[in-house]
Amino acid sequence: MRNSILKLASMSVAMSAMAISVPAFAQDAAAEEASGPITLTGGAAVVSDYRFRGVSLSNKDFALQPYLTVKHESGLYAGVWASNIADNAGDDLEVDLYAGFSGGEELTYDIGATYYLYPGVSSFNYVEFTGKLGSTIGPATVGVQLSYVPSQDNTGNQDNIYYGTNATIALPDSPISIVGSMGIEDGAFSVGDEKVDWSLGLTAAVSGFTLGASYVDTNRRSTFAFKDSSAGVVFSVSYGF
Repeated sequence: MRNSILKLASMSVAMSAMAISVPAFAQDAAAEEASGPITLTGGAAVVSDYRFRGVSLSNKDFALQPYLTVKHESGLYAGVWASNIADNAGDDLEVDLYAGFSGGEELTYDIGATYYLYPGVSSFNYVEFTGKLGSTIGPATVGVQLSYVPSQDNTGNQDNIYYGTNATIALPDSPISIVGSMGIEDGAFSVGDEKVDWSLGLTAAVSGFTLGASYVDTNRRSTFAFKDSSAGVVFSVSYGF
């Protein structure tokens, strides 16, 4: 059952939920300094399909995904992210607990770990370690990541490696950005040959909200128990503070 419904896992996002850090503008840094050594951020997103590395974990249904992060000025951070998922023979919920250390200016870095929890079905729980690098080049923000799941009882005593890259290009004089990603997964969660996923879409900042639409696809079909991996367009609305 584990190999059939794991997310096996984003930002998703992924981390899900977790994005590559980018250099802050001077005014942002000043505001953070004035607020004290601890910064609290949070928000929520509604997505038409919860996709993790190309695979639908919500049976192609809508998902609500709130998050909350606490960060110290030193770069240490911790937080929680959650989403409803498709029926997994227990509570239809995923809760990700994450912590790490991030920083940098021209070249940003983020080193952390995520513990994926599935309440009611603890045999699905597992931990993953991730390192990210990011940079801004003109209107583009680019990032790379390496995620590693060590061999655990809950992964069939196999490890898993995921290599990913992503880019965001802001269109001049516009609230719209082009976003894209690609990743390769090999190990416990790829179930056979390497799994490749990719996405391409647009986001727009509107009245404090971020609207998004992305085409998502993968070279794997019917790997998991859901209607899983067929190509589709995912719509999203998110708000953060």
